[in-house]
Amino acid sequence: MTWRTRGSGAPADGAAPPGATAVRPDRPPSFAGLWYIAPSLTILLVVVVVPILMSAYYSLTDYSLLGSPGWVGAENYLDLVADAGFRRALWQTFVYTAISVPLQTGLALVIAAVIARRTRNRFGAFVRSALFIPVIASMVIAGSVWRYLLGTEHGLVNTILGLVGIDAVNWLGRPGTALVVVALVTVWKNVGYFLVIYYAGMLDIPEDLYEASSLDGAGGIRQFWNITVPSLRPVTLLVVILGTIWSFQVFDLVYTMTGGGPGGGTITLVLAIYNSAFENLQMGYASAMAMVLFVVVLIVSLAQRALVNRK
Repeated sequence: MTWRTRGSGAPADGAAPPGATAVRPDRPPSFAGLWYIAPSLTILLVVVVVPILMSAYYSLTDYSLLGSPGWVGAENYLDLVADAGFRRALWQTFVYTAISVPLQTGLALVIAAVIARRTRNRFGAFVRSALFIPVIASMVIAGSVWRYLLGTEHGLVNTILGLVGIDAVNWLGRPGTALVVVALVTVWKNVGYFLVIYYAGMLDIPEDLYEASSLDGAGGIRQFWNITVPSLRPVTLLVVILGTIWSFQVFDLVYTMTGGGPGGGTITLVLAIYNSAFENLQMGYASAMAMVLFVVVLIVSLAQRALVNRK
């Protein structure tokens, strides 16, 4: 160890002079911390990074799982541009997202606000728990149950409609209603999850803001729009981005409820990727679809983040 002094003079017998500060010799950088994150980093690379790179490579090949991939360059992407089925699946995915994301975000926010401001008691805890039950159910189970409830002949919904004199509706057999019904089931499935996120965010809002606004004559609705909503902007960004990513990745609910029908009216992008890869054995073409999905989700998420931050 060496000593750095502010004045002149040398220390006697190795003693530190007055006003001196200790200076340790420079140490080489240590990479010991990498060993602690190596397991998580390895899993991330194997599960996320490597599949993305492999999908990007296969999207430039003609690969059918029955032989070696052959390089075709951008041919798969050019075929996507001319594929009416792909454009339809992409459009229906956007429609599904446009229905489900705003509804589940708005409902979760309103219900969380009511529970947080009005029912901070056992009843509020019961409501939160009841709305969270659909979240813990698998998509396959939820889709199967709703397919039975919406059945044309013996479904509970049409049975109730028949009791009031309304004819049975083929909810999942008509192109005009099938995609909307699947989106509404998604809202029912996800709203409890986003409700918990919003509720946790509302607990961090200072109570003094509401008390001060009450003294100024602000009512509950005005407090909601001027205090609650602006304070939850980061939470809303998280909810919208998660909801958008999940909506673009929807597969099991659609596959269970409609299988993509009627007449392809509920085929989403992930279902089209599945059909191309495992039914038509066109892995290269399916990988090109997957890369388009990756880019679309990335662009939408970045645009949403920029929009919320600008506001």
